[in-house]
Amino acid sequence: MEPAIKAKVDLAGLRDALSQGMMLRAEQMLADLNPAEAALLLESLPPAKREVVWKLLPPEDEGDVLAELNDEVRTLLMSSMDAQDLVAATEGMELDDLADVIAGLPESLTQQLIRSLNRRDRERLEAVLSYAEDSAGGLMNPDTIAVRRNVTLEVVLRYLRFLGELPRNTNMLFVVDRNDNYRGTLSIARLITHDPEASVVDVMDTAVEGIHASTSAAEVARLFETNDLVAAPVIDDTGKLLGQITVDDVVDVIREQAEHEILGKAGLDEEDDIFAPVVTSVARRSLWLGINLATAFLAAAVVGMFEATLAEVVVLAVLMPVVASMGGIAGTQTLTLMVRSMALGKVGPSNARWLLSKEFLVGAVNGLLWSSIVALISVAFFGGWDVGLIIGAAVAINLVVAALAGSVIPLILPRLGIDPAIAGGVVLTTVTDVVGFMTFLGLGTLFLL
Repeated sequence: MEPAIKAKVDLAGLRDALSQGMMLRAEQMLADLNPAEAALLLESLPPAKREVVWKLLPPEDEGDVLAELNDEVRTLLMSSMDAQDLVAATEGMELDDLADVIAGLPESLTQQLIRSLNRRDRERLEAVLSYAEDSAGGLMNPDTIAVRRNVTLEVVLRYLRFLGELPRNTNMLFVVDRNDNYRGTLSIARLITHDPEASVVDVMDTAVEGIHASTSAAEVARLFETNDLVAAPVIDDTGKLLGQITVDDVVDVIREQAEHEILGKAGLDEEDDIFAPVVTSVARRSLWLGINLATAFLAAAVVGMFEATLAEVVVLAVLMPVVASMGGIAGTQTLTLMVRSMALGKVGPSNARWLLSKEFLVGAVNGLLWSSIVALISVAFFGGWDVGLIIGAAVAINLVVAALAGSVIPLILPRLGIDPAIAGGVVLTTVTDVVGFMTFLGLGTLFLL
């Protein structure tokens, strides 16, 4: 928690320094921040001040800061840099971070950056770029240390001393055969605590399985969490070692998943820049406002079908929001649990039918309970058992439909290529509003007129 608190203090101090024209003080403050804190500060500033602060950053830190920025802010900053400065900023950057940076560049600049690498790094980077960004191959760092099974630990130690440094977050080496196929791991702890004359095969661990390059980022995060991994090997179809994924990359995946679930409910993206220009923000948000407007008119059209009923029995208009609200809340509870469980890999074809049956029963029990309470309250406030029974029946039906819709919608939308975290809420609200109004006003028409 301390870095976040520090960043807030630095942001306030930086704003004061900028507003007072104290550029030297601002530059000193930036030099004291680590790349993640500097990135947070940049994301917390309007575009004009962001450009000023970017120019004050130490040149040697620019690449690391770029790697920490969200996609939109990073792209905007890189668009203001010339090719030579961009190549200099990315020099020495970890290849997995460089792959993220390149993804937001025009093709011409991408090729120029790739040509600036040596042949070995160029081939490794192209290997990372060949996989989807949200896959194990897209997350991996191809910079790994591999050793053979038949060498001694003393040979491995001499090899590490020759290299001089290890890839970041390295707590294990990967054991391969002569064809570079992954066979196991050798932890640094075992390497330095066992007899140097022992062979790698005698102390290696074969329990850590390789993660296929096509594995989704969500599944990678689940594997790291389940197996308490700090690093894991990435392999191809033949078992060849391609690279490694380290825990810092998985933490980023988990954070992005959490942000996606929260912002997706409002139709927003976790990479959106809160300080983006007005036109950009309006265009981005208008899509879902338009979709919501269309669904609202659909619900209004259902209500309009019962205009005569509402004119005769005004109390129905007063109670309509109760039916829609109860269905909306019940459906949202189920939808949220389903989307989260699907993201964690807990829900699939094997257990979907059981969950649907369970949610139907939950909706039915809640329907009986809360419809009784709503009916009694309606009788107490508005008098007449007829209205109470009608709204009770409508609430019961809507709660059952809401529970089923909250379960089915997140299962169907991915098959249509739609993210349920973003579109699920809009679809669910439409279903509960239409069913709730149709049921309530339909029953009112049948029994009160």
